[in-house]
Amino acid sequence: MIRKATIQDLQQLSKLFDQYRVFYHKDSDIPAAENFLRGRIENNDSEIFVAEIDNKLVGFVQLYPLFSSTRMKRYWLLNDLYVNENYRGKGFSKELIEAAKQLARFTDASGILLETGKSNDIGNKLYPSCGFEIYDEVNFYEWTNN
Repeated sequence: MIRKATIQDLQQLSKLFDQYRVFYHKDSDIPAAENFLRGRIENNDSEIFVAEIDNKLVGFVQLYPLFSSTRMKRYWLLNDLYVNENYRGKGFSKELIEAAKQLARFTDASGILLETGKSNDIGNKLYPSCGFEIYDEVNFYEWTNN
């Protein structure tokens, strides 16, 4: 079942979020993950949907709002998508992406943006199969303050 996350999901969601961060080579820190997610949920900074089986969270997608000045509409940034390795290959990622698309439709957004590494073979097959297209007409730049 896919549904919107609530503050009651925080303990399980924090563990999944920590697994996601470890997957991306970050140090495990469940208390910090819980604090971060609590802020997103309590401040309505993001939309989080979870995949649940028998009261156990097995995956999530997190989207942040953006705006396009030229289109004068909202966009959603699909920033995080994760399914626990024991539940992969069962369609949860596609269901979570569909929840994200429903959010975009419901909020009359222009669409959903995302980025993934060129070496992410699974993601680079998943996203096109869900209707996403590579937008290669721009260069993507990043400035970090760390």
